[in-house]
Amino acid sequence: MGSDSLRIGCVQYLNARPLIHGWPGKVTFDHPAALCARLAAGELDVALVSSFEFLRNPTYSIVDGVSISSDGPVYSVVVAHHGDIRAIEEIELDAASVTSVNLLRGLLARLGLNPRLISGSEPMQLNRARLLIGDQAIRFRQQHPELCYWDLGEEWKKLVDRPFVYALWLIRPEVIFVKNIADRLRALRDKNLAELDQLIALEKGFDHAFCAHYYLDHLRFGFGEKEKEGLRMFKGLCAKRGLLPSPELQLTLF
Repeated sequence: MGSDSLRIGCVQYLNARPLIHGWPGKVTFDHPAALCARLAAGELDVALVSSFEFLRNPTYSIVDGVSISSDGPVYSVVVAHHGDIRAIEEIELDAASVTSVNLLRGLLARLGLNPRLISGSEPMQLNRARLLIGDQAIRFRQQHPELCYWDLGEEWKKLVDRPFVYALWLIRPEVIFVKNIADRLRALRDKNLAELDQLIALEKGFDHAFCAHYYLDHLRFGFGEKEKEGLRMFKGLCAKRGLLPSPELQLTLF
């Protein structure tokens, strides 16, 4: 399957640039929830989407060795709040998120916290917090340095001492030449990371010094054994909370 005929989708955030920049064909960019829905509906062949999409629908193949992960603070998946996180009564959810909402649910449960999780976007109040992901989280943090930020990547690392996997390249089961597609996506990632300075120089939406810090200090783009173990732990946590039917995880890797 050539680049022109492959229907490929990708999250529209800064964290995905090293995985998609330079792809020779057309790419559909959207937020995670929309891409998950389009991939599940068969409107896309391949997509970089929320890891939770694979956990709830493990019919996809995974491009091995590639992910968007963190091994500690991720910076761009946070709960913005005032004061002590334990005093929060409500957390507004990001409608674009899939994985992060379920990670939040699991972390809150493990810490014995039970705020109401609500939709909508109201002004920040002392007892109300807000889940933010991706570029929106980055911009909000830069605009509101006076607030507190509960970093979900950091909390996960404290909890299980493993990386957290936010997004994976998933390929629908009817797609052919899967190994070829996976090889091309791995090669594209490798090229972009080897030329990261040039990639950052092209960035128009964010400060270049911040981009270097974000890519090098907060994000990981591999999918090795520790990331796979972290993903298994996440599935187990979700299953324990009744968000998934089973804690068992089998990966179809190419």
